[in-house]
This record gives sequence, structure tokens and C-alpha cells, in this order.
Amino acid sequence: MLTDKKIPLCNPEVWGGIECTINRVNDNYLDQLRISNFYHQPYITTIADLGIKKIRFPILWEKHQPDSGGLIDWTWTQTQLKLLQEKEVEVIAGLIHHGSGPEFTNLTHENFPELFAKYAGEVAKKFPWIEYYTPVNEPLTTARFSGLYGVWYPHAKDAKSFMLMLLNQIKAVVLAMQEIRKINPNAKLIQTEDLGKVYSTRKLKYQADFENERRWLTYDLLCGLVDEKHKLWNYLIWLGIPATTLYFFIENTCTPDVFGFNHYVTSERFIDDDLKKYPSHTHGGNGRHTYADVEVVRVKLNEEIGIKSLLREAWERYQKPIAVTEVHLHCHREEQLRWFKYVWNSCTELTNEGVDIRAVTAWALFGSYGWNKLLTVDNGDYEPGVFDIRSGTPRPTALSGFLKELTSTNNSTNQLLKIEGWWQRDCRYIYDPVISQMQVVKNKLKMRPLLIIGKRGTLGKAFARACEKRALPYRLLSRQDCDIADLGSIESAIDLYKPWAIINAAGYVRVDDAEKEEAQCYRENQCGPLNLAYSCKKHVIKLVNFSSDLVFDGKKETPYVESDEVNPLNVYGRSKALSEQQVKDADPYALIIRTSAFFSPSDQYNFIHWVENNILNQQEITVANDVVISPTYVPDLVDATLDLLVDGEKGLWHLSNKGSLTWADLAMETARIYDCSTSLVNAVPVKEMNLPAARPLYTVLGSEKGAVMPYLDHALQRYFHEKKQFVEW
Repeated sequence: MLTDKKIPLCNPEVWGGIECTINRVNDNYLDQLRISNFYHQPYITTIADLGIKKIRFPILWEKHQPDSGGLIDWTWTQTQLKLLQEKEVEVIAGLIHHGSGPEFTNLTHENFPELFAKYAGEVAKKFPWIEYYTPVNEPLTTARFSGLYGVWYPHAKDAKSFMLMLLNQIKAVVLAMQEIRKINPNAKLIQTEDLGKVYSTRKLKYQADFENERRWLTYDLLCGLVDEKHKLWNYLIWLGIPATTLYFFIENTCTPDVFGFNHYVTSERFIDDDLKKYPSHTHGGNGRHTYADVEVVRVKLNEEIGIKSLLREAWERYQKPIAVTEVHLHCHREEQLRWFKYVWNSCTELTNEGVDIRAVTAWALFGSYGWNKLLTVDNGDYEPGVFDIRSGTPRPTALSGFLKELTSTNNSTNQLLKIEGWWQRDCRYIYDPVISQMQVVKNKLKMRPLLIIGKRGTLGKAFARACEKRALPYRLLSRQDCDIADLGSIESAIDLYKPWAIINAAGYVRVDDAEKEEAQCYRENQCGPLNLAYSCKKHVIKLVNFSSDLVFDGKKETPYVESDEVNPLNVYGRSKALSEQQVKDADPYALIIRTSAFFSPSDQYNFIHWVENNILNQQEITVANDVVISPTYVPDLVDATLDLLVDGEKGLWHLSNKGSLTWADLAMETARIYDCSTSLVNAVPVKEMNLPAARPLYTVLGSEKGAVMPYLDHALQRYFHEKKQFVEW
């Protein structure tokens, strides 16, 4: 056991990190910073106000020295590091991040450690003031993906390759720190690794015990603890690892100054030999037994799980300073907040118990790309972090405000943090009976709700369903509960429910009828939202109001963005355009969402459902073939709106799924999905349909603020899949 004499009892610091992986798949390198355009945008300057003390910053080998013996261009890195110095943010330099090295070596080559150490020495010479280093990020995790699972280069799938890759990386860390300390004797090692654990049925305890011992190898090797008495010594010798290779680490101990643990909600696993309980994609085995491997958070166990117990295990094993070096969750915004708070609370509680935890790190400050596809292709999904960079300019998310509060007051006033995260609620159990998550929340807490106005409409019901899933306390109101055209009715509802935000999902939606019901259209689309804006401004309540693509005249040939001039062609569009301006004037903090052409699996009053009903009954339909739109999948719209609301966004936003087609294209695609003849779709110019309200020919929505909605083709796939499974809520 290793020990430190001094144990600080102050709260941890807040650090930050940049997702920066450069990994290799076959002959293709995937550079996270290239995909995010980080090399060409001044993202780094936006972290100054967060109050973070240190940042994990990439000075990656594959980027700086792609060719053996080539000159290293430090220009970009030097500029970024200078900015960080000016902001008085200390740097933790990362030199390889889930990588296999440049093309002239890889994780299995004998020369990998020496070549890497030489590069590390060059970094230290160029930047001798850098004190903290993470030469190799998560070596055991990288070895698993490259040597056991074959996902990353060099795509091996056997235990010996895995172990050789791990040992090569750990030796690289040792030699790199030796080279770095020749230049800066005070350089400190912050070694990161995924902190997980395997739980099991009784039959598979031997497998869990093995993996739970293996998970410590990164640190055991660095600390010189892998000797003949180590539990895995005989296993390593059996694999064919020479004893002399292992003695190197005993003779060249390189104990980390800080043990950096990365922990994700999927880091802890449960293995079960009862395969019938689990879907086939979870099935695997070890050659002796077959078993399912699932996230432990998804099953009920009668033992403590979670980061607090894992960090306590690490402390008891090493008794050395600890930092949580990655905290990130790909989920809705309030759950991202809850996840960080959950980790932070766990660390502060452990600190009070005497565990030396130095920091908690907000990982992926600028988000990340492609982890949903394990970084195997360029077009993986984007996951926002403390900032959302999809517009090309970092936009602070709710996490940004939360970190500022945490670094300044060690607390947060966000009431959404009073609710446990989904990983703590009973809704997480997908392999056991599920208890209503909202029942748990309602029984425990009385909180200011989100008011949703529009109880009978598609949008109102969709927001209610989303709030149920996301554990957001809400009240869904009808016109009888709150008539937005009556200011007194709004004030009464606010006084009764005391909401923190109001979503106006009500309104007049019948575009053609509006031509003859103009007064009613304006009452619901202009007068009502204006009243809400007055009241929300008065009571300091966030307001969300919805507008339409029909505020445009259709003369553009490229997607409309938020700053484009409006020029509606019909009564409905004019009511929405006037409402936008008046709401913005009355309440500058209101969030106004322009959207287009709803479709939803739970709604019978949308275009796709109308097409389905007719073609399945062999009825011909007439649709426009010259009106180009960007349809909007309601569940995507609702989730994106709630994320923006939690972020505290304001002003005008365009939200529709990325992509465009004509009404006729959409109808024909629906026919094909249902194996019906497209001949039932009578596609004609819109002018031949003799509609009462004029229609613009092009109303595709784009955004200057970042495309935060999924692609249309993916949304349509999910719609048809979910439509078959949907049970009326």
C-alpha cells in the first residue's frame, strides 16, 4: 500500500478537459479536434470565466510528428498555450489520447515506448514551464479497444496482444516522464484510467474477480507493485510475457503524483449467465461460460455501486492523491447537470471522510463527436458539453453557468439539481420491473413546475410526455385552466402554480381557416403570447413561444436563418410574424422557436398520418410537388426546446430536422414505407390545389445558432418504427 502523510480536507478544485482523441481505424486517423474545427476557431478563450484551475490540453504526438524525423510545427499549440497562460489556467499536457502513435510505429512495436519518450522530451524542451503531464490517456482502456475488441488499430482480438499493448503504453509513460524530468525535474504525472468494476452472478464470480484485479494494472505497474506476489503475475507469465519485461517496472517505478480516474455511467458492468433475460447483442463469453454483459445501473443489485464506492476502493488500495479527470454524460441537459453534481457530491463527501481528492474535471468542455460509433467513422453524433460548438462559436450551455456557481460559491441554485439523475431513479431498470419515475419525484419533492399551456394539442401532450421521461416537474393546462388571451387568467395561473417557466404550446393552427377566422387566429397567435410575455417579464419567468416557417415568402433558394427578413403571404403567417416581434419587445428574455410541418407518432392530426390513412385504404391523395419544407419530428423538437430552455437561451431559434423535401416527396416516402403504390399520390403544383391561403414555395429552415436537431432521414425512420409501437398516452 502506498501512503501520503498530508491529506487536505478542502473541497476539490474544478478542472476542465478537451475531448481530443486521435485514434486510428485501419489506415484512417480520426482527429477529434479536426472534426470539431478546433484548429481554426479560438475556442480556448471562452473558458476564462468558468473559474477552472487546470485544463487537460492536447499536445498530441500524431498531430505534431506524423512523419519520423520530420520538423515539428508548434505554432498552433504555442498560441493556445499562451492564451491559457494569460488566463492563468494551468495546463495538464496530454501527449497521446486513445492513439496508436504515428504511422511509423504502433502499440505493438518494440520501439513504441522509446519513440514516444523522445517526442515527450521535445515537448518538454519547447514548453519547459509545463508542470503537469498525462503522457498516455487511459492505456488499459485503449489496449482493450485496440487489442481485445479489435475496434481500433491494430485491431487485435486476443489477451496477449492486449497485454503487450498495455505494457508498451505503461513503459512509454515511464520513459516519457524520465525524459520530461531531465528538462523539468518538478514535472508531475497525472495518470488517467477508466474507473469501473464488474459485478456478477455467483457462477461468474471468478470472471468478475479477474477483471476487477486487471482494472488496476495501469497503476500497479507504474507503482512497481506487479511482482511475483501480485495476483496476476502467474497469468502474465502464462500469457508469454517475459519476467524481464515486468521487472522493468519494478526497477523504474513511476508512481503518479495524482491518480486520475475517469468514470462513466457505463463503466460498471454486470455479467449474468442467465442469457434469456437479456437481448442477444449483450451475449458473449470467456471460452468457459457464456454470459450477458450489461450496464450495472440497469439491474437491481444488493450492493453499493457508483463512483463514491469506487473512489473509496482506489483510495484504500493506493492512499495517494486522486482526481476525477473526466465527468461527462451524453444525455439531456438537466441530466448532464445532475451527473456532474452527483460526482461532485460524491467527491466532497469522500473528502470529508479524509480521502485526498484534488479535483473534479468537466470533460469535453467543447463537446465531442462520434463516441456513439466508438470513433470508427467521421460522421458520429455530436454531444454538447460545457459549450455547444455546432454554430462555429462556442455557446455556453447550462453546465457553463453551473460551473461558474460551483467555482465561486461551491453551490448551485438550479432547482433541477434537487431531483436525482436517471441512474438513481427506478426508471433505470430495463431488466427488472420499472417503477414510475415521476411517482418517485413527486413523492419526494415539491418544486416550482414548468407550466405547459395546450393540454389538448399535439405539442402540449408531447411536452408533457418528455417531462415525464426527463423528471421535470410540470403542469399541463387547458384553456379552462389558463386562457392566454385573458391577462387575468394568466396571472391567476402564475399565482397558483408559481412556475419557473411557461411553454406556450397552444395557438391557432388551421392555416386555411385563418383566412376567414382572422380575429380568432390573431387572438390565439398574437394576443395570447403577448399577454404571456408581459406576465413572464413581470414575474421573472422564462417563456417559450412557437412560431412558424410561414412567416417567410419563399423567395429564397437556400434555408432561411434567424436573421432573414419575414414577409408572410397569409393571415396565419402574419399573426405569427407580429407575435414574434411583440413577444421579443415585451420580454427580451423569451425563447421564440420557429419550426415547421410537425409529424409525431402520437398525433393523428398531421400530414404523414393523413397520408397513411388514405393510402392504406387505397384512396388517392393530392399533394403539392413544388412546396419545399423541412419537416419537424415533434419528439426531437420538444427535447431540443427543453435543452435550450434549461440552458437559459433567449431570442429567436430555428428548430427543424436537418434536411428538406416537398410535400409530394414526403407522401411518396410514406407510401413506400407501407409498401403501397406511389401512384396513389397525385403530385401537382400547389396553385392547382386552390387552397384558400397562399403558400410560399420554399420555407426550409436553417440556423445561424447551430443545427441542434437530428437529420430528417433518421427522424423519419424513428417515426415509422415508433408509430408501430406507440400506445396512446
